[in-house]
Amino acid sequence: MNLGTRVVAEFLGTFWLVFGGCGSAVLAAAYPDLGIGFLGVALAFGLTVVTMAYAVGHISGAHFNPAITIGLWAGRRTPTRDVIPYVVFQVVGAIAAAAVLKMVAEGQPGFVLGSFAANGFGDLSPGHYNLMSCTIIETLFTFFFLLVILGVTSPGAPGGFAPLAIGLTLTLVVLVAIPVTNASVNPARSTGPAIFAGKPYIEQLWFFWAAPIAGAITAGIVARGLFRAP
Repeated sequence: MNLGTRVVAEFLGTFWLVFGGCGSAVLAAAYPDLGIGFLGVALAFGLTVVTMAYAVGHISGAHFNPAITIGLWAGRRTPTRDVIPYVVFQVVGAIAAAAVLKMVAEGQPGFVLGSFAANGFGDLSPGHYNLMSCTIIETLFTFFFLLVILGVTSPGAPGGFAPLAIGLTLTLVVLVAIPVTNASVNPARSTGPAIFAGKPYIEQLWFFWAAPIAGAITAGIVARGLFRAP
């Protein structure tokens, strides 16, 4: 596939991830008597990845996440020429999804934007976790998320099941990380909602780029030796 087709697939996949995952938190998680809770939000994020990985994974590789793109580059699975275009279209997709989600949410009388599913540490952490705790969560979970991706797409891995394993991994990550950082492991997913949530969340965006990328690069380097072709 040419680069133009692949970056459009990345845009659509990231849009779906942010609109579906963050949408489940903004529109459904706290709905009176019918709220889906943490488990529902985690499943929603996982399902966005499963569905779009099956839909467009054969086109772009289904990254939908700048940290994953950079980690795959570190693991020598993504060429250097693809990194910046992929990241740009992922971020644009996330911002577009957040904008549409805001339009939908504002259709409810009395809607209050609040954190708008944005990520944060310290006072902006859902559980007010400190920076150290949030660093461990975001770095470690991104490391293992990418390690799973690299493992299930390696030669010798069972064919056809990679999207399920990847989606279930993200479900686990989100389920555990929501109280700590509101679950990022994805700089694009963090950027979209933060733009609309306001200045305090924008000021913390650096962290939700740095920590996931650090974890992903580490996983990519480790995977070079761990998942060598037989």
